[in-house]
Amino acid sequence: MKLFYNLAIGLALLASISSCEKDEGKLPNISFKSGGTYIYRDTTLAAGSSFTIGMAASKAEDKDVLKQFTISRSYNGASGVSVYSKSLSGSEQDYYSYDYTTNTDSVAGQKSKYTFTVTNRDGLTNSVSVTVIAQ
Repeated sequence: MKLFYNLAIGLALLASISSCEKDEGKLPNISFKSGGTYIYRDTTLAAGSSFTIGMAASKAEDKDVLKQFTISRSYNGASGVSVYSKSLSGSEQDYYSYDYTTNTDSVAGQKSKYTFTVTNRDGLTNSVSVTVIAQ
C-alpha cells in the first residue's frame, strides 16, 4: 500500500511539473515597413528633404505583451537621443505600427541613425536601425 501511495504522489508531482508554462524568453517582433515612399534601409537623400520611416511590432508570445516603444536618433556615430517614446496599452500591446516623418539634416554629409526599439512585459527588447545621410 505504501508503494502505491508513493507512486500516486510521484505521478501527481510529475503531472504538476509538466503542466507549468515554460518562459521561452522570445524577443518581440519588429520590422520596417517597406515599399512606397518608406525608408527601410540605409540611404542618401537631399539635405533638408522630408522622409518617412514606418515600423511594425508584435508580441512573440501570448503573455509577453508589448509595453514600450521608442525611437532614438544619433548624429555621425554619437550616442542616441530619444526623439519619441510611447507606453503601449490595450490592443497596442499585441501589435503596434508607427510612421515617423522627419527631415534630413540641412548640412550635406551628416549621418543620422534612427533606432526603433520595442520592449515586452518581460523587459526583453528588440530593435531595428536605419541610417540616412544628407547629400
